[in-house]
Amino acid sequence: MRPWWALALPFLIFGCGGPESNQPPSGDTGESAAADQSSSDANRRIVMFLGTSLTDGYGLEREDAYPALIQQKIDSAGLPWEVVNAGLSGEKSAGALQRVRTWLIKQPFDVLVIETGANDMLMGSDVDTMRANIQAIIDTVRAGRPATRIVLAGMLAAPNLGQRYVTRFNRTFPELARENQLTFIPFMLEGVAAQPRLNLADGIHPNEQGQRIVAANVWKTLEPVLRDSGGTAPAGGT
Repeated sequence: MRPWWALALPFLIFGCGGPESNQPPSGDTGESAAADQSSSDANRRIVMFLGTSLTDGYGLEREDAYPALIQQKIDSAGLPWEVVNAGLSGEKSAGALQRVRTWLIKQPFDVLVIETGANDMLMGSDVDTMRANIQAIIDTVRAGRPATRIVLAGMLAAPNLGQRYVTRFNRTFPELARENQLTFIPFMLEGVAAQPRLNLADGIHPNEQGQRIVAANVWKTLEPVLRDSGGTAPAGGT
């Protein structure tokens, strides 16, 4: 596989924040996404996707983003799960932690998929700080919703950031998964990263076809979790 972000190096060199911040935030910090599911069947359990523009579906309609495609797979499989897309374009791990602590932890969910860190990497942020933020998200969820299953999505760093940074960044996610005994998605953009036909013109964000591959990558890990968790109480029953 070609190095992650290989085609995006010009964007990264001329502006680390550009790929995520060139679209104004939608203002949806997860409140509306969480509120939308309140009218769902009370017997359906909730899988929430906490993420960046990769989850939000940057440049696409929300129904073309991988969480909506996961919902289609759930429905086709006849599983009693409802997807909530709590992705927010441009968000770093600190913002994700703030949203979890102030709002999302109050919402019902039984499985949480954490996809964060890409913007920290694009901006060359301190890896230890990012790691601490992700650990705090995990700790917050376990303290507030101890029955929740957590799935962590891994990310790979751009090679132009230097070998030391790349090594430290790349190992953070599998280490967090192992230390916290989390289900782990090694690289959700496997087969999509650095493939021009599967990404938007920026070379970073998956297009509709790329999102379908991302959904398949995530589903491979997530489906067993949803099936294993099928006998737990609904999220609103805590």
